[in-house]
Amino acid sequence: MINPFKYSYNNKRYHALDYFYKNKFGKKIAKVSLNGGFTCPNKDGTKGTLGCIYCSKLGSGDYAGNLKDDIVTQFRNIKKIMDNKWKDTLYIGYFQANSNTYAKVERLKELYEPILKEKDVVGLSIATRPDCLENDVLDYLEELNSRCYLTVELGLQTIHEETSKFINRCHTLKEFEDGVKKLRDRNIDVVVHIINGLPNETESMMLDTVKYLNKLDIQGIKIHMLHIIKDTRLAEYYKKHPFHILTKDEYIDIVIKQLELLREEIVIHRLTGDPDPKELIEPTWTIKKIDVLNGIDKEMAKRNTYQGIKSQ
Repeated sequence: MINPFKYSYNNKRYHALDYFYKNKFGKKIAKVSLNGGFTCPNKDGTKGTLGCIYCSKLGSGDYAGNLKDDIVTQFRNIKKIMDNKWKDTLYIGYFQANSNTYAKVERLKELYEPILKEKDVVGLSIATRPDCLENDVLDYLEELNSRCYLTVELGLQTIHEETSKFINRCHTLKEFEDGVKKLRDRNIDVVVHIINGLPNETESMMLDTVKYLNKLDIQGIKIHMLHIIKDTRLAEYYKKHPFHILTKDEYIDIVIKQLELLREEIVIHRLTGDPDPKELIEPTWTIKKIDVLNGIDKEMAKRNTYQGIKSQ
């Protein structure tokens, strides 16, 4: 059967990041995950002190560089490993752990600029919160965007305020909308993070999150399955109040339905996470990432469906 999806050169029926990068740069692109030593306003007391309920002690930066190393050393150590794996590769510095615009501009420059000077680096990907975008930070990001390929990743996780409060996001949907608008007013590409399987969320609620995002001016999305990690408040809650964990088949079904709702030009940066097997409590099926991705591909082909088929 011929693949009906135009943003693909293989069996993918969605706008995969690898396809996007190869069409934009003509080469393999690898992202180097870095830890700039940032915190978050829901950790430092500005809005809260406990952080998101599911967040590991590394602030979602479990595969980022070693914080004991300076930022350039982190980059070079990881890049060396990638160079042995892939040849003729270009790189994007990925500031991953915690909220990576939550600092003075001078501090951001100390971290971002050295990475841009490294060999074969074509851009930066900066993960942050929508309420960590001060005007002077936005001015700097706009300037960065004029001289490298820049994406800003905004954590949303869910549009449902009750869930957002439960997981201790400590920002509103309005703040998220404002954050997207501020970035897009400066022509900066926005990638949004969402999580499937949050406590008490139904399939309909998860699809509503994607329907909402489909109407916004976003350029990419990361879809994660909720991970219950050891030594987190979510792990404590799950032990006392067990809730339904999506099975692999349930997750695949929901992701496909979400992809069907998304505009075909939105780039899919991620469809599943990379949990540390030693730290993961549930769901254990997420450890085999390739099985999840292959399952999505096979089921989309079986249903003869593709990204955007139900977009409105």
